[in-house]
Amino acid sequence: MSALRQSPAWRALAAHREQFAGTQVRDLFTADPDRASRLSLEFGELFLDYSRNLVTPDTMRLLAALADQARVADWIRRMFSGEPINNTENQPALHVALRSDRAQFPDRGDVLPKVREVLSRMRVIVDQVRSGALRGSTGKPVRSVVNLGIGGSDLGPRMLTRALRTYCVGGPQVRFVANADPSDLEAVLHELDPETTLFIVASKSFTTEETLDNARRARAWLAESLPRDAAPQAHFFAVTAYVDRAREFGIAIERILPIWEWVGGRFSVWSAVGLPVALAMGMDRFDALLKGARDMDAHFHTAPLERNMPVIMALLSVWYTNFWDAQTQAVIPYSEDLRELPAYLQQLEMESNGKHVDRDGREVDYPTAPVVWGASGTSSQHSFHQLLHQGTHLVPVDFIIAAAGTGTDVLAANAIAQSAALMSGRSVHGAPHRTHPGNRPSSVIVLERLSPEALGQLLSLYEHKVFVEGVIWNINSFDQWGVELGKTLARELLPAFRGEASPDSDPATRALIERIRRLRAN
Repeated sequence: MSALRQSPAWRALAAHREQFAGTQVRDLFTADPDRASRLSLEFGELFLDYSRNLVTPDTMRLLAALADQARVADWIRRMFSGEPINNTENQPALHVALRSDRAQFPDRGDVLPKVREVLSRMRVIVDQVRSGALRGSTGKPVRSVVNLGIGGSDLGPRMLTRALRTYCVGGPQVRFVANADPSDLEAVLHELDPETTLFIVASKSFTTEETLDNARRARAWLAESLPRDAAPQAHFFAVTAYVDRAREFGIAIERILPIWEWVGGRFSVWSAVGLPVALAMGMDRFDALLKGARDMDAHFHTAPLERNMPVIMALLSVWYTNFWDAQTQAVIPYSEDLRELPAYLQQLEMESNGKHVDRDGREVDYPTAPVVWGASGTSSQHSFHQLLHQGTHLVPVDFIIAAAGTGTDVLAANAIAQSAALMSGRSVHGAPHRTHPGNRPSSVIVLERLSPEALGQLLSLYEHKVFVEGVIWNINSFDQWGVELGKTLARELLPAFRGEASPDSDPATRALIERIRRLRAN
């Protein structure tokens, strides 16, 4: 048994969980009329109500003791000090530097001059594109921007551009292409004018096959569609940590924006990876997004653990994952503009904490990283909410509501009703099929409005929540070795599809390749 599971704080929580059996959250509200105010927290433009969770004040004290045992406060200090907490790659995790307003950060190896230089370059590019000063190879101003990226170079910018679309006025139309399937790019190019289209190739390594394949197709489309004397390279920018590779592709040095090894892809939307967001809504609003994240960083860095919003959310996740056998976590934003948020949080959580060994390389004997999933309400009420209410799985839910905006009364009423129904349930005598057991946990996060600053706070909240989970589970939340294996095998298999020497693969793999080749030959 691992040291974590044998630890005093873990054992105390396990015993507390045994005592919790039969407790009904609705009865806890009866016993404590102030429960809603006691188990809620406000910071900036966010309000977190976690009163409908399967917790008591004793639960929260025991979870706080687990955080103390894991030295969460010290790990927060270490991250903000720039220590190499990504131990498998010997790197600091300095995504907070991308939005910092300090004079120097971190104290050792200050990176802020580089960060601010890139933000200044982004402002120039954004102003040139939005004013019409930046033109394509035929002299026409840019009207459309296509971001070519995948994973962290796609999910964050895609989500934010959709979420903040009401702020995207006066700028170019921004599209996103991620899939290696050529139809993804073809569907976008079909609607665009090559003379007024700009491509951003976003790849930290500039070796990502899906992204580079799409970039080559985009370049071929430009070469075929533009006048013979026009230069396709005038329609490209790049965002990468490997400038030389982007130059070899044919992108001019002044059109290459750097990112750095100390920024993980899933934490990179605050960097030049966010260029399409800034182009869509303007640099001032992008700065507001950074400010929101920076404010949450300060709260996370300084607030006591028992009143620290990311810490509380992390502790609730650990409580359900490790002591209630919850294998998944649903995120349901009651806003169609936030429909991409669950996918963004999937990568953030599952790529960060989907690990089976601890920091010392030992196999863990406890679950890490719930499966994150969800969709926007109210549409999701007509698909998977049936399982949430009457299914056999315990699924903690985060409901997210924007208080101000069009149609928010209907959305807020539905979100709050879902949370209340999950907690209270309903019994129908003689009709078990109509009975809702209730006592199913949920939290509600209320944003004052769907603004750049509020979204910055929300995303930073979830980033830090994931980090605290990793600290408690004693895993490294900042590497992602599991991303590479499948891609490596795919590269090795490609020659076999062309009839070349078959790799040393298993019989099932060889049979599937042969079947696909036969089907293509018919």
